[in-house]
Amino acid sequence: MSFLLMMGYCSVVDFTFGPAFFVSLVFSLFGMAYFSYGKKQGNTMALVSGIGLMFYPYLVSDVTMMVAVGIGLLVFPFVVSRFL
Repeated sequence: MSFLLMMGYCSVVDFTFGPAFFVSLVFSLFGMAYFSYGKKQGNTMALVSGIGLMFYPYLVSDVTMMVAVGIGLLVFPFVVSRFL
């Protein structure tokens, strides 16, 4: 244990946020790619899905729910273009 930690000048870092942070990072990167593609190609569904993928991790804290919503937003443009 370090001297600064014993004296109370710094705190122990909590590393339990790892899975949620990693999942949100991955889906946000996909969101950035969808947003870029939608903007260049004029594809509104990809643009909206990209915005959703970038910002939904701020609203969802459970990792399982984050993965489910992320997969839903990833396939949304393909389902809409295929069936509508």
